[in-house]
Amino acid sequence: MDLQKHAQPAPRTSELRASDADRDRVADMLRDALAEGRLTADEHAERVEGALAAKTVGELDVFVRDLPAAHHGGPSAAPAPNRPTAGAIPPDPDENVVAVFSSAVRKGRWRASRRIHAYAVFGSVEIDLSEAVFEYQQVVIKAFSVFGSVEVRVPENVSLRGTGGGVLGNFEVHTLDSDEPDAPVVYVDGWAVLGHVEARPKRGKVVADLLDRVHRRVEKGLRKHL
Repeated sequence: MDLQKHAQPAPRTSELRASDADRDRVADMLRDALAEGRLTADEHAERVEGALAAKTVGELDVFVRDLPAAHHGGPSAAPAPNRPTAGAIPPDPDENVVAVFSSAVRKGRWRASRRIHAYAVFGSVEIDLSEAVFEYQQVVIKAFSVFGSVEVRVPENVSLRGTGGGVLGNFEVHTLDSDEPDAPVVYVDGWAVLGHVEARPKRGKVVADLLDRVHRRVEKGLRKHL
């Protein structure tokens, strides 16, 4: 086979499909521009409508190209890998969360294990990591739902990845990319059989110690220029 003949060129960044996180980022820029008086109310409404309908990253960039926020900062961090590296996380779970004809919840200030297995059989499981302590940068959650539901919530400043499937059910992971290279990465895998599995960020919730590291880095940079 002639590999050169059949090889397809990699898509440019502007041609990549836009994610919900990309649209939220642009919407935040437009909201700030409205508050600063850079956009009128009509311009803001028109651009937000266009951003929500955008299909690619290039289409999104058009709506913020003339705004200072789109040109601040250095290059963004590389996206988190779709799967943990081989051997990085042991195959056996550190914790099992089981709900059979019942409900099980993990939330509040708790320590997230490296691997968590969640089983919902005619029941519901809620795993809320929005206030959890991340002792490990990579966390894997294996979710299995049979006539039940598994809901995973993560802070807004972590990366979220996942792959799974549904058999007469719904398996949905809202991909999220953190701007911080040191941010935790949560992977959600599994199956939904006549059930529901969903993982998404919890708006307004962030990893506190990650913010502390960012603040220290900013303060260190400021001291160099004083």
